[in-house]
Amino acid sequence: MELSFVGIDVSKDRLDVHVRPSGEMFAVTRDGKGLESLVERLLELKPTLVAVEATGGFETIVAAAVAGASIPLAVVNPAQIRNFAQAAGKRAKTDPIDAAVIAHFADALRPEPRELPDQEARLLAEMVSRRRQIIEMKTAEGQREKRASNVRIRKGLQRHIAMLQKELDAIDRDIETMVRGSPVWRAKEDLLASVPGIGNIVARTLLAELPELGRLSRREIASLAGLAPYTRQSGRWRGKSMIGGGRASVRTVLHMAALVASRCNLALKTFYQRLLSAGKPKMVALVAVARKLLITLNAIIRDNRPWQNA
Repeated sequence: MELSFVGIDVSKDRLDVHVRPSGEMFAVTRDGKGLESLVERLLELKPTLVAVEATGGFETIVAAAVAGASIPLAVVNPAQIRNFAQAAGKRAKTDPIDAAVIAHFADALRPEPRELPDQEARLLAEMVSRRRQIIEMKTAEGQREKRASNVRIRKGLQRHIAMLQKELDAIDRDIETMVRGSPVWRAKEDLLASVPGIGNIVARTLLAELPELGRLSRREIASLAGLAPYTRQSGRWRGKSMIGGGRASVRTVLHMAALVASRCNLALKTFYQRLLSAGKPKMVALVAVARKLLITLNAIIRDNRPWQNA
């Protein structure tokens, strides 16, 4: 049976679809009727893989419809698609061309299909994301309040900060209720929080935004979080290894956890000090701690065994 790959470019009102290698193209509306038509055609095609570009949330309903029909699906990073298009010399940009590039990407790189989080997991991710937004707003308003010289403006900022704190407290309670009310999430949170340096906020962020934890290899989970270094080398020239890509929110929370763990987790503190003694810059050593911490958490969830001091 010939392998086939489908690329779907998602916009606000329309879905452009390209099938590779047949070259078949069609478009449907991004509504209930259009999604129903899309799924029917995909079931007839029986594709090896359907790839959808993540487009700021517009892709969620499309991905849910495709995955719900048990069709192999990969939601891919837009940056990877752009880089692939540049490498392939695709400078022109229209929705049908984008769909063709996504299909070509799926054919060439074969991203691994992954199950979508269920409705509760998506809700938890949304709540954790909202919590992060509130903290960012609260921090920004706090900076403005420090700089404000007008008493009326300063008092208004203080009221807004107090309101944001109330909202933050409420969403924290909702997240607490949701996680502790689920036996599966409660068990996973307890496993993650057994590691010195990992608090409830970090554990819940990982539960919400890194649901693959425990199901991928150490290299795969590090890459997904953007903590896998990539080498820059050409001939005799060797550049510094870099990290990047992946899920920025996960990388940020692991960076904060690594700061704590490098002080209070004996094993990771020893690891961190050894890197510093070897001449590694502090930031490089901290990234290494974050990566080691993530790999440890991945193994703990995979093996269903809490942290054990060496």
